[in-house]
Amino acid sequence: MIKTVCFDLHNTLAYYDPPRAEIHTRVCHEFGIPVNSEAIRQSLPVADAFWMKEDSGSPVDKRPDKERFALYAKYEAKLIKGAGFEVDPEIASQVLVKARQSFKFRLYDDALPTLKLLKGRGLKLGLISNVSEDILSIIKELGLEPYLDFQVISLEVGVDKPHPDIFRAALRKAGSTAEETTYVGDQYDSDVVGARGVGIKAVLLDRSDSFVRISSCPRIHSLTEIVNYI
Repeated sequence: MIKTVCFDLHNTLAYYDPPRAEIHTRVCHEFGIPVNSEAIRQSLPVADAFWMKEDSGSPVDKRPDKERFALYAKYEAKLIKGAGFEVDPEIASQVLVKARQSFKFRLYDDALPTLKLLKGRGLKLGLISNVSEDILSIIKELGLEPYLDFQVISLEVGVDKPHPDIFRAALRKAGSTAEETTYVGDQYDSDVVGARGVGIKAVLLDRSDSFVRISSCPRIHSLTEIVNYI
């Protein structure tokens, strides 16, 4: 019997508005770097993979300032290079810092109705997210606080999904066993594989049919469909 349902945050409950590609493109233009938005969008997965690899070895936000800012510069330089332009590390760092100031989250239309429905059924609800900042202000701003019983973030645990420790930390906070828990996320490798690694049932949220070839786990297109798997 499922007693706890956990959710990813980015691209599951909430999304960037405007999209990250648009933000990075606009800021690049302000610095005289003539990238186009589509090229940046296509380059983001590679840059993100670089960041996740660096963060999984040693959480970036726990490193000394000098080392952390050097990684910021490498990330943005890799992103811009993937869009066809070479930039100085100092400029790259300035672009990322300014871009991050513009990041705003918006809830998907199906987020609150789903959380209200599950909460009404007496389920415990939690958040598991790879974020390197205090997430409480974001939770409050989005109106999620009344529905979430707990949250576990990579900054707190010291590892990112799919590392098993972040999922085990969620089980401890929930006071539930893996068999009593379902996890919903939008990435197969970090969300589904990670959750299953500790025995948690996993559901893949695929809003845009990006994982049509995945058949090894339940795949849904809207959060409201999660009620069919608990």
